Amino acid sequence: MSSDQHMPAPTVPAVRDELDLRIQAYIERGAAPDTSDQFNAFDTSNNSATSDDSEFGRLALELFAYQYDHNPAYRRFCRSRRAEPGRLTSWEQIPPVPLTAFKELTLACEPPETAAAVFMTSGSTNPAQRGRNHHPHLHLYDASLRAGFTHYFLPDREAIPLLVLNARPEDQPNSSLAYFFGQLVDFFGAPGSDYFLDNDDLHWRRVAAALQEAEATGEPVALLGTSFAYVHLLDAFEEQGLSFRLPEGSRLLDTGGFKGRSREVSAEELRQQFGQRLGIPESWCVNYYGMTEISTQYYDTTLRDAWQGNENRPRHKAAPAWTRVRVQDPESGASAAPGQKGLIVHYDLANRGSCLAVLAEDIGYLTPPGHQHDGEQGFVLVGRAEGTEARGCSIALDEILAANRNPPT
Repeated sequence: MSSDQHMPAPTVPAVRDELDLRIQAYIERGAAPDTSDQFNAFDTSNNSATSDDSEFGRLALELFAYQYDHNPAYRRFCRSRRAEPGRLTSWEQIPPVPLTAFKELTLACEPPETAAAVFMTSGSTNPAQRGRNHHPHLHLYDASLRAGFTHYFLPDREAIPLLVLNARPEDQPNSSLAYFFGQLVDFFGAPGSDYFLDNDDLHWRRVAAALQEAEATGEPVALLGTSFAYVHLLDAFEEQGLSFRLPEGSRLLDTGGFKGRSREVSAEELRQQFGQRLGIPESWCVNYYGMTEISTQYYDTTLRDAWQGNENRPRHKAAPAWTRVRVQDPESGASAAPGQKGLIVHYDLANRGSCLAVLAEDIGYLTPPGHQHDGEQGFVLVGRAEGTEARGCSIALDEILAANRNPPT
């Protein structure tokens, strides 16, 4: 009898850890997909009869099987849709969880009390009314963070002074945004990096002093913050008559919506002010899109395009190699063709601790294949779901809640 007949079956932690390591290695190879990795991102049939042989596809189906086995609330939802491991042949067939379900259900693959981090959505002082994403560890989150930021925002250097218009992570322990900015400072922050907001108070005078120092030394800097943090900063600069011509290579990262409590500012208007008040070219002003319920950030490609001498490409966001974006018709759920608007669905391998497939409440469209480069998948955000699109999100939420009220036998 051969010795391997006496070997015990792999334990759950061994299977989990081995899958984690393979996903992490895949992420760390870089943000741009290997052009030999043939994924069916633009296959609108949504019922491929052949097995997905891409590396992303294989990892996605393996991760789906793990999450099906270890995430009870998600498993009930999948069973109600007759989506089970072994039946699916493509990542596009993995059922996406509607965003609001993270408020209503515990969508975790490990006991929530053992989580290394629990990120919560903002908007409510009651934790029970906030979406929660449980992370058993942050290895994949950090690998995704580093790879995406390097590729799309810092392709030309290893470090840069980071001026963060946000609170320190220890002051907002359940904020994925605060954690994100904190890790960026730890990984990429050169001397001079600092935070400029505490207790909702933006220290614009200190920001101005840091920008004046950059002008004097000629050392590029990077500003990071929410879109409306910049609105308040620019308002203060305008009131004081301040403007800057930051050194070449300076850049800016913003995130979030452009509608605040007092007024709405368009993305185009804000970028124009970045140029006028800070002297940062529009192409070096990058918006990124992220959510508490996923583990990857999506960046505008403009900075990398400009650095490569391709400034004429239309502004869009790129899905890095360990993610896919599908746009679906809100009523039928069928995949939309490039250019056709619909609800955005995220497939994120870094989101190992909960659900890799998440249905967002955002409207967008995929860009035609010729509009991107490096084999990436591009998409454009249009806005929040309203009307028919919002009803599509509500229907999806009703399905997952119904499955958990009346679990199939």
